[in-house]
Amino acid sequence: MFICDKDIRVQGRLVKVAYVDGDKFTLPGPPQTLIEGIKKSSLRADLFTFLQSVPHTEPMYGYDWEFDNLAVLPITTFEHWWNHQIKSPARNRARQAEKKGAVIREIPFDDELLAGIVDIHNETPIRQGRRFPHYGMDHEGARKYAGTFLDRSIFIGAFFEGRLIGFLKLVMDEARTYACAINILSMIQHREKAPTNAMIAQAVRVCAERGLRHLVYENFVYGNKGADSLTNFKETNGFIRMDLPRYYVPLTPLGRLALRYRLHRRLVEYVPEPLMIRFRALRSTWHQRRLAAAGGSSE
Repeated sequence: MFICDKDIRVQGRLVKVAYVDGDKFTLPGPPQTLIEGIKKSSLRADLFTFLQSVPHTEPMYGYDWEFDNLAVLPITTFEHWWNHQIKSPARNRARQAEKKGAVIREIPFDDELLAGIVDIHNETPIRQGRRFPHYGMDHEGARKYAGTFLDRSIFIGAFFEGRLIGFLKLVMDEARTYACAINILSMIQHREKAPTNAMIAQAVRVCAERGLRHLVYENFVYGNKGADSLTNFKETNGFIRMDLPRYYVPLTPLGRLALRYRLHRRLVEYVPEPLMIRFRALRSTWHQRRLAAAGGSSE
């Protein structure tokens, strides 16, 4: 639902939490104006949440808040990032794409890109030991998936022998001061070419050329999961953890109760991490066996 020119989404079953679509790079404007707009609308929500913008880490508003985190790369020049911010394994991997014949460049949002996105998403039903939710995507599904925020989006493609083998979507914040990598995926069969590393390098170059001072790559860690291989990938490429206030504003009595007793978080966040590690291992094994029985392959 659009309220005050913002696309407001709702998640949660018992406690319904409203948020601005793309809230890592789309601010609510004057928060109180949007909050009043939500209250007057027909939207059913108990809480409204929003994230303070990069790079402002000190609380700026008087609402209840708790820290959220992002993986953020401060950018001055591409050369500074290349020579001083990344580790040698990431630098070597970024070079690997060119050595193996991959071409990395900016691309328009068109039918060729959408066809490539479909091919990439339909390569395998299992990625990183879990069912891949976008497997089976069609052309229109790709358009909906990648066609958001087009007025401030930048697409980067990795090509091998003319075929798209990876893509990255950047979305700039409304003030054009930083960019977020919100979609990045490569074909597993071409991972020896390290297209993801090469696309990150191109994203840094693109941001530096446009004067964008930060590149955001989603969260640094997720919930109580702690550091993992993706966190290590981000660190190797120069991303650091930035803790930012996430605000929660009650809209209903249930929202006030949920905020008081910390019921606004997902249930999985209350599960001890050792149990989650065991669960993820079992899930990965189960998916691998199913895929092997079907004669497929996974990442």
